Amino acid sequence: DGGRIGVAAQAVGIAQAAYEEAVEFAKTRVQFGQPIANFQAIQFKLADMATMIEAARLLYLKAAWLKQEGKPYYQLSAMAKLFASDIAMKVTREAIQVHGGYGFTEEYPVERHYRDAKITEIYEGTSEAQRLTIARNLLKG
Repeated sequence: DGGRIGVAAQAVGIAQAAYEEAVEFAKTRVQFGQPIANFQAIQFKLADMATMIEAARLLYLKAAWLKQEGKPYYQLSAMAKLFASDIAMKVTREAIQVHGGYGFTEEYPVERHYRDAKITEIYEGTSEAQRLTIARNLLKG
């Protein structure tokens, strides 16, 4: 169960790195005479990415706190792992979109972040296994 918290933290770190790359790229990439960061569509992507990352971070931190306090954390660790790995995939995918065609090349690290995010959906229990764990615990009580 503690491993799930670690994977959630890793997924958030991957998402954070991709987000930071996207922000920097958006500030420096010029299209139509201005940085793409000025475009509302890019701003919306960045806002959503930041919000998802923060929510995932708080979820795994709460699970870690419960574990540290010796309180039941099994359910929350599954939720944290599931949510963080899901948002890692979403954020890295959006970071690639912000980069446009460049995002798919090895010249920019966002393509690597996308591949790294995928493994967080698999090890320490797949996302499907996490959903099953969460649902079974919800239905027990």
